[in-house]
Amino acid sequence: MRVTADKHLAMAQDLLKKLEPKLGQDFVNEILEAPQIFESGIVKQRQRVAFLKEKLQPINSSDAKHLLSVADHLVRRSVWLIGGDGWAYDIGSGGLDHALASGRNINVLVLDTEVYSNTGGQSSKATPTAATAKFASAGKRVGKKDLALQAISYGNVYVAQIAMGANPQQTLLAMREAEAYEGPSLILAYSHCIAHGIDMEKGLTQQKLAVASGYWPLIRYNPTLRKKGENPFVLDSPRPIIALRDYAYNELRYKILTRTNPEEAEKLMQLAQELVDLRWKTYEEMASYGAKEFAPVA
Repeated sequence: MRVTADKHLAMAQDLLKKLEPKLGQDFVNEILEAPQIFESGIVKQRQRVAFLKEKLQPINSSDAKHLLSVADHLVRRSVWLIGGDGWAYDIGSGGLDHALASGRNINVLVLDTEVYSNTGGQSSKATPTAATAKFASAGKRVGKKDLALQAISYGNVYVAQIAMGANPQQTLLAMREAEAYEGPSLILAYSHCIAHGIDMEKGLTQQKLAVASGYWPLIRYNPTLRKKGENPFVLDSPRPIIALRDYAYNELRYKILTRTNPEEAEKLMQLAQELVDLRWKTYEEMASYGAKEFAPVA
């Protein structure tokens, strides 16, 4: 869809330039150079395009008729891909990587339930250490794939990790920044799920605890900040204030192993805590880099 939208935009821009003698240079330039980063700018562009259509009606030419058919593409298009963690982290990861590497202006929202929710609750690369799931009934022994860091490594991808139950303002900010960013964007959203073995009414509370434990850091990586000589990596959540187990053992996917194999459960929980601490340290170090490291090269 992004490729198609870009092609239609290019066609509309070319036709607009061809018809400049009849439409007026100032008017054409106003449409072509219109800022459309914020909603207010998009609203004004819609008004310009509506006026453009009125001006095209009396022009009897094939170019004018063709431009009428694609004029709406002069208004900035918003393209979002929405999928689950099974697709993004696992079975469709190659496709996601290809989309992000394309450099095109697309936005990807991953609803991360950390398990194959729609096919019975199988373990995936998004399933965290110590959690149980189908094909990991004895507790997952390896760490969760850090999709955020993988996307950040490209350098030109906007990346955010959000949890609405912990910080709705940061969620809104990340989605607005992703939409405004002229390039690929990836947002990973913590999504509580019935497969977690919780009372779903307490889902937002669990999101808050996940952030408070440091398990789900709230982050934003905005490449545009680097151009200003600022650190593009922003850590929005404070340091952990509770242990991982205080969040995890509210969920049956973690707690069930304490009943069937308590020794193994304790061993895996300690490993999971170590991995959380390591990731937090990595993120904190990334956020601590000062403006000096990102100063533009002379």
